Amino acid sequence: MHIIYSVLILSFFIFIPQAHSIDLGDTLKVIINSNTSGKTGNESKEVSAPDAPANEKIFGIKNYSEDEEIQMGREIAGNLLGASQLVKDAALQKYVNQVGRWVANQSEREKLQWHFGVVESEDINAFAMPGGYVIITKGLYRKLENEAQLAGVLAHEIAHVVRSHHLKILQKSQLLDLGANLIGKKIGEDNKIIQKVIGSGAEICARSLDKDAEFEADRMGVALTARAGYEPYGLPEVLQAIGQTNTNDANVALLFKTHPHPDDRLVKLDESIGNRLDEIKNGKTLNNRFYRLKN
Repeated sequence: MHIIYSVLILSFFIFIPQAHSIDLGDTLKVIINSNTSGKTGNESKEVSAPDAPANEKIFGIKNYSEDEEIQMGREIAGNLLGASQLVKDAALQKYVNQVGRWVANQSEREKLQWHFGVVESEDINAFAMPGGYVIITKGLYRKLENEAQLAGVLAHEIAHVVRSHHLKILQKSQLLDLGANLIGKKIGEDNKIIQKVIGSGAEICARSLDKDAEFEADRMGVALTARAGYEPYGLPEVLQAIGQTNTNDANVALLFKTHPHPDDRLVKLDESIGNRLDEIKNGKTLNNRFYRLKN
């Protein structure tokens, strides 16, 4: 089973460059600091579109296909993992994929080939990419106490993919303006076009989403977690734990800069859900099944 899973991981990340000894958190912090000019929260600076030939309109998002979305997500994930490698623990990666895919199966995009991974970074964060690619950091995983909390974190990121939040922010910031006709012709012939558009991949993940998108992902994340049979308070518990982290802690600096404060997210969840979570009975936390890190 270990050999089979290793082959699956290898085939999934076939386009991913060799990981270097670069910390993912440091990489993203450099990018976001260069893009925010002192702004905080969700006020990140607009990014100009990469230069393109005058006769090429690089990507019209209105007609992008699922295959194109997956290709973009794979390229972005590959570039991110070039900055921070997957944790070398096949059992951990298999476990997170099993939980993530079960939760994703409760969404409207259950037929996507979802992929999940834990990366070597002590930053507390998680990232979703188009096409069903989700990465969480080892630092965030350390914060989790049971499987319901893991499910809640993954459900939030799944919601971003389902609602195409990152595709929309890419369009808004003009990082993605490629016409469907061009990508249809070029995607299989010339990956340099996609590389030119998405840049390092880290820049996309470092950018803030709209606050409403984060709140929507929280609401949907709670719903997906409950639908999957878990204790629905998993995500709120994680937000509460992160909210208690010292704001001067370098490991949460990027998260606090690109997301609404956890306390604000909890308030919004309470306003939208109220006491309806109390009506959900027999939700599982699965403490005993939760995979514990070896180091």
